[in-house]
Amino acid sequence: MKIVLTNDDGIEAPGLEALKKALDNVGEVIIVAPENGQSGISHRVTMREPITVKELGKNRFMVSGTPADCTRLALKKIAPDADMVFSGINFGANLGTDVYVSGTVAAAREAAFMGKKAVALSQYIGEGKKPIWEVTSRSAASLLDFILGIDLIHGVFLNINLPFQEDHEIPEPRFCDPDTTPYRLEYVEKDGGFMLCDVIHYRPRKPGFDIDVCFSGYASVSRIKI
Repeated sequence: MKIVLTNDDGIEAPGLEALKKALDNVGEVIIVAPENGQSGISHRVTMREPITVKELGKNRFMVSGTPADCTRLALKKIAPDADMVFSGINFGANLGTDVYVSGTVAAAREAAFMGKKAVALSQYIGEGKKPIWEVTSRSAASLLDFILGIDLIHGVFLNINLPFQEDHEIPEPRFCDPDTTPYRLEYVEKDGGFMLCDVIHYRPRKPGFDIDVCFSGYASVSRIKI
């Protein structure tokens, strides 16, 4: 199996390496990732200037553009024969309506646009905690047989959020829909402007939907239809 791996945190992000480590036993992994972090950029694409691609090593490409640019270039120019696209592992969860804002999720959705199987994978970070990427990598690896066994029909991709774990225990995956419960957006004045203060830990959570599932210690698995 040939797998394209991308993200929105940038090519040097530890989550990218955590996922590569998990995928190395599955097949050939081709990294095509942004030069810099691109969180919250959704499907922005570069249209009015050239996108540069630098080969940093075998199967490792750094792109000057966005996550969506990375997926498009990977599937059109770098690895058009790829079987699947994985995006992540994102630093922080992408739950509820984050699926429309996240660059991580957008990179997977772009692959679905192009007829490829795709998975977006994110790591929820507990309040006041730091990510433990070795645990995250093991958790992702433990779910790969489950993920690869899901029959993804055309136009559907997966958005998966890992629960925060400080010790490695295989997280139980649970299928669920994104929680569309409205949550309060708060802005604070700073430096003459306004800054968004979105504290994910306090979002409203509807039982059985992705926010509740992930916060309850399970891996939330949502089938997202384009």
